[in-house]
Amino acid sequence: MEIERVRALRGPNLWSRRTAIEAIVHCNEDERDLSRLPGFIKHLRAIYPQLQVLPVPDGGVPRSAAHVIEIATLSLQAQAGCPVSFSRCGLTPDAGVFQVVVEYSEECVGRAALDIAQRLVQATLDDAPFDVESEVARLQEMDEDERLGPSTGSIVTAAVERGIPYRRLTSGSLVQFGWGSRQRRIQAAEIDRTSAIAQSIAQDKQLTKQLLKAAGVPVPDGREVSSAEDAWVAACAMGLPVVVKPKDGHQGRGVTVNIETKPHLEAAYRAAMEAGTKVLVERYIPGHDYRFLVVGDKLIAAARRDPPFVIGDGVHTVKELVEEVNRDPRRGSGHATSLTKIRFDEIAFTCLELQDLTPTSIPGKGLRVVLRNNANLSTGGTATDVTDEVHPDLAARAVAAAQMVGLDICGVDVVCQNVLKSLEEQNGGIVEVNAAPGLRMHLSPSYGTGRKVGEAIIAEMFGNGDDARIPVIAVTGTNGKTTTVRLTAHILEQASLRVGMTLTDGVYVQGTQIDSGDCSGPRSARSVLMHPDVDAAVLETARGGILREGLAFDRCQVAVVTNIGTGDHLGLNYITTVEDLAVLKRVIVQNVSATGYAVLNADDPIAARCNVACPGGVIYFSRNPANPISVTHRAQGRRVVVVDGDAISCVEGAELCRLPLADIPLTFGGRIGFQVENVLAAVAAAWGAGVDWPHIRAGLATFVPSVAATPGRFNLMDYRGATVIADYGHNPDAMVALVQAVTAIPAKRRLVVISGAGDRRDEDIRDQTRILGNAFDAAILYQDACQRGRADGEVLALLREGLGNASRTREVSEINGEFVAIDAALAQLEAGDLCLILIDQVEEALAYLTERCKEAQAAAVA
Repeated sequence: MEIERVRALRGPNLWSRRTAIEAIVHCNEDERDLSRLPGFIKHLRAIYPQLQVLPVPDGGVPRSAAHVIEIATLSLQAQAGCPVSFSRCGLTPDAGVFQVVVEYSEECVGRAALDIAQRLVQATLDDAPFDVESEVARLQEMDEDERLGPSTGSIVTAAVERGIPYRRLTSGSLVQFGWGSRQRRIQAAEIDRTSAIAQSIAQDKQLTKQLLKAAGVPVPDGREVSSAEDAWVAACAMGLPVVVKPKDGHQGRGVTVNIETKPHLEAAYRAAMEAGTKVLVERYIPGHDYRFLVVGDKLIAAARRDPPFVIGDGVHTVKELVEEVNRDPRRGSGHATSLTKIRFDEIAFTCLELQDLTPTSIPGKGLRVVLRNNANLSTGGTATDVTDEVHPDLAARAVAAAQMVGLDICGVDVVCQNVLKSLEEQNGGIVEVNAAPGLRMHLSPSYGTGRKVGEAIIAEMFGNGDDARIPVIAVTGTNGKTTTVRLTAHILEQASLRVGMTLTDGVYVQGTQIDSGDCSGPRSARSVLMHPDVDAAVLETARGGILREGLAFDRCQVAVVTNIGTGDHLGLNYITTVEDLAVLKRVIVQNVSATGYAVLNADDPIAARCNVACPGGVIYFSRNPANPISVTHRAQGRRVVVVDGDAISCVEGAELCRLPLADIPLTFGGRIGFQVENVLAAVAAAWGAGVDWPHIRAGLATFVPSVAATPGRFNLMDYRGATVIADYGHNPDAMVALVQAVTAIPAKRRLVVISGAGDRRDEDIRDQTRILGNAFDAAILYQDACQRGRADGEVLALLREGLGNASRTREVSEINGEFVAIDAALAQLEAGDLCLILIDQVEEALAYLTERCKEAQAAAVA
């Protein structure tokens, strides 16, 4: 058994809307049918009794070892606490090769679970022992380290419930909400609007106190000290007991309260220096420790914090009691759990000394043993919700403190007897304000009601009804994708939108190329959605990216399927039929928003059938006004975009707009059929995105085909009176469309220059020259730089075979090298001839052709 390839599908994909791990698993004959291994299931259940052996389509035990890997990968994650439920295992066309797909919540955990599952199955096959329990524990630890903590997680959950997309930018707590120009970011419980100055003030405890005191907020007296001896001098001057804390600390680290002796103070000073760079001594305010959470200008939650303690039972030592409390599953070592393990350190030992106890003492039954004087959850304390009890004046003081420092989200630490009175009435005070406060105590208090603080933070960041989304238009299909993307983006720009687009030739933002190469996959799409200067995104979405990684977005406003050809993109990644390809292409349609649209080619029956997968509306486009699909759709009062005579008609019940083809340069007056289709798709996409008709009309009129505007897409040039057309067409359907287009252009002699993509099926490569051979007088076959896995000369041989039954092509030559082939073709041309050059290196070939044409023009003038 061998796992050949593992992929992380990080967005909606061919199998599910959920993130998933996909693996290709090879099984030998016995592993393909577990009935040949009668002891396998018995041993598997012995070493992993918790495994749920799920039925497969025909019932019974799993048919293969791959099925067991699938089930075990899912079960291991679920047992580790991951919220996963989806998996599948299917046999590929290759004998003994299976596709295993399993949902994950954290990618590294999903990958690790797959590895464990493989080793588990191998151990079962080898009749060897396997420690499942320790592996699950490792997965659980990994998941706790990787997943968002409760504070950040609550904010993300609140965003998801409002339909706001998010993306985790680091393995920590930096998260982006929304897309493009509407994005916002948080770092834990700190939002992007909070200034660095406010954060700096909050970290400086002494400066914070000075500002609060100036605003009339009660604060304890205190000062910075330079040594333990200086700290004792300060403590004696202001009167014992005192509090010692780091000047620049956070999360309660290094804070010791209610200090009454010099040894206790010296230990507290050492703890404060370990947690910070400078130390403060403050007057101790008797009372309870409260944390108030302020979001914006409102008090959202309040909790009383109690220091960590244990209750004696007359049997166990203090150390043993602490160990027992720390075994509570709610307590963890970090912030991923609702409570934190009690720290048993020097501060705890000092606290025990003050109670005449040691770690080995056995407290009497019912005796409360306090292990710290400060009550932070991060050191093992507990919390009780008191939100509904807070006096209005006390709430106002907390809000004033947050605003004085400048924090949008603020944890205000208050010490007072209770929260039923104002601070002045009970000589209480605000002892600290905290940026990025922990939310655990409010989400899941030890006692009392949990508060929806995540929702409050999202409400502070986004107004009612704001989902932080920009219009996203995804375009897929066999042909026409790139031109449709470029034209759609151009139309959106007329509506004063800053547009980002991804294409097979780069990434563009506001017309500036920011990346090059084939950028039609999800990584490039994510870069556009992250760009702060993008108001709308138009994304070419190739089948390869969907297979490799899934989509870059959870849903789009418009999904365009230009067409689904019968002779391209087949035979790769187990996509072997046009029906398979259609299922893959319609992934973008399945992820249209409920208020969005799928734009489908009614002239392509396979593309048109994608309508059944769309959660939103459908706009059909067609070059045939009598197409039964578009006619029926129109009769139902729904949107259609069709060619009607010499114009494009946009109809929803009645005709809303008429766009003369003569005013659309890309179509050459309607003579270039495939460009007319691209225009129909772009008009429908812009309509679905909410662009108004004047801007659509302006975009069509000003989009002039050229090497710059549509590189590699039917670029017309003049070479000494001959017509040269450069195009990136590379499949049989594209050849049919190009033949139809060039036939409309008069010519004395027709010449084609062509190579073939090595990663296509043999029959698809042959079909290209078979189609061209019936329309051109001569052909130059060239071998390009990259054969994509083919042997030297193999692609040329297939192209030559395709010309074997050609009705027209009589002159055939073979050349090694794209630019040598271009030179050979240009040398044959005379005035009135037509040459179609199917380029491979788009940017370089177009630059070379443009320069050659300029040279010829200059020579003619001279």
